[in-house]
Amino acid sequence: MLTHLRPYQQEAVDATLNHFRKSDESAVIVLPTGAGKSLVIAELARLARRKILVLTHVKELVEQNHSKYEGYGLAGGIFSAGLKRKESQHQVTFASVQSVAANLDQFRDEYSLVIIDECHRVSGEETSQYQQIIELLKQQNDSLKVLGLTATPYRLAMGWIYRYHYRGFVRSEDDKPFQRCIYELPLSYMINRGYLTRPELVNAAVAQYDFSSLAQDRFGEYAEKDVNQLLSKHKRVTRAIIEQVVELAADRQGVMVFAATVEHAREITGYLPESQTALVTGATDQKDRDLLIQRFKQRQLKYLVNVSVLTTGFDAPHVDLIAILRPTQSVSLYQQMVGRGLRLDDGKKDCLVIDYAGNHMNLHHPEVGEPKPNPDSEPVQVFCPGCGFANIFWGKTDSDGRVIEHYGRRCQGLLEPVEGESARALQCDYRFRFKECPHCGSENDIAARNCGHCHKAIIDPDDQLRDALRLKDAMVIRCAGISLSVDGCKLRIIYHGEDGEELKESFDFSKPAQRHVFNKLFGRRFANGQAPKTFGKAEEVLELQALLPAPDFVIARKQKHYWRVQERIFDYRGQYRKANEV
Repeated sequence: MLTHLRPYQQEAVDATLNHFRKSDESAVIVLPTGAGKSLVIAELARLARRKILVLTHVKELVEQNHSKYEGYGLAGGIFSAGLKRKESQHQVTFASVQSVAANLDQFRDEYSLVIIDECHRVSGEETSQYQQIIELLKQQNDSLKVLGLTATPYRLAMGWIYRYHYRGFVRSEDDKPFQRCIYELPLSYMINRGYLTRPELVNAAVAQYDFSSLAQDRFGEYAEKDVNQLLSKHKRVTRAIIEQVVELAADRQGVMVFAATVEHAREITGYLPESQTALVTGATDQKDRDLLIQRFKQRQLKYLVNVSVLTTGFDAPHVDLIAILRPTQSVSLYQQMVGRGLRLDDGKKDCLVIDYAGNHMNLHHPEVGEPKPNPDSEPVQVFCPGCGFANIFWGKTDSDGRVIEHYGRRCQGLLEPVEGESARALQCDYRFRFKECPHCGSENDIAARNCGHCHKAIIDPDDQLRDALRLKDAMVIRCAGISLSVDGCKLRIIYHGEDGEELKESFDFSKPAQRHVFNKLFGRRFANGQAPKTFGKAEEVLELQALLPAPDFVIARKQKHYWRVQERIFDYRGQYRKANEV
């Protein structure tokens, strides 16, 4: 029996075939939770002529992907200790990554393709189980193809899991586990076309927890001890929240509650109607877990409370209320939780999503795969003055929606390859923030130690500041802003230190050399580098002073009767505090 693919699933399959016909570079397909990734995997496995391995991290997904493949009337193997099967002789093997990593000697055959489901779990570390398996299979076949599928192509400590996007932009200049995203569908596309249920995001009206004071680890998660300590002081809050959940659940079919810790989950369960509630944690016996989930799916139970165990590979389409009572900084975890309620079901109009933990995630726009620089940042569009590419960076806007600040460093646009050169597209080299090489004048990333052009060492701003602070005849100010005035052809600048200190300098616009220095320092960085300008007259600068950048630090040396500005440090990143930073 052949399954009919939806148009976008067929497009994802076609994109994979096209990519691997011309390249061995690892690739990623991004499809939202509920888009039917297992059907895409099944179709690719059906088309494969040689041996392929489908890896994932939980037995539920191994089983799900295997059953979709067998739905084609084909036989595939399962290699998973959790499912008590270890078959590796089939052309297509569906396996758990842990079981394969523990039995590498059974995978000495030549495989043509490895498919990794939930591939955002692949870390860049060579010692990880995924990388060990890929390295082994590459020894048998050096043109092994590696394909990942995920709804959330980023990891908290890493950012994006791939480098290049097929729509012509660069996600990262660093090495990543995957090279190219070859197909992507946003959540809004799936919802607007009726493939997924619309989430109704409801503000928690009664009470919320405030986890903002807790320390996070590098993955944006919180220590269980700290969370329990905070929650133990808020018993009344938990009770009020669950009372609201029960009230809102009156005309709902299935309710999933995501708790912060096991202790918290037990407390929540105590406030819910006993005969209608199941609690599932990592410690729940496997048989009991399967039975409880079965009863929930058959609607014998209405409430399912869980801690970190039912975010992937769990499918109960009737779920139409999601209550999030746990903190997370992980966009992917947040999307996985909400995704449990977005599958279509008969008579289901929408899914209520209530976040009681103040996570403030934007479900539809997590496309800045790097951590937020500060809580009030939002995704902003910034056009590159060099190539015109519309970048998405974290930034801030004014009340009219104009970008007043952004944190982008380099344009993410990919330039078409030049004829006659190698066919690889190059990243646009325009930088919004940069460190200039004192030797050759090239612009480098603000964290660069050596110039990418002449390879000579670039002076580290921390060394500059440290050296200046040691000198008796030097003055360093943390610059909190600048003010300008014009006297004939001269533009006078006052740098204001945060403690009221002032340093002054002037540029004579009638002298080409001084005009050039000003434009290199300030004109090039005008409007956050979004609209570099070459000023010809001092008056022009005065008219547009609101968009002029201020340096983070200014260093001056004592001359006979005045301080002479020697260095202005822009776009500083280092160990010293900038003005107005706590």
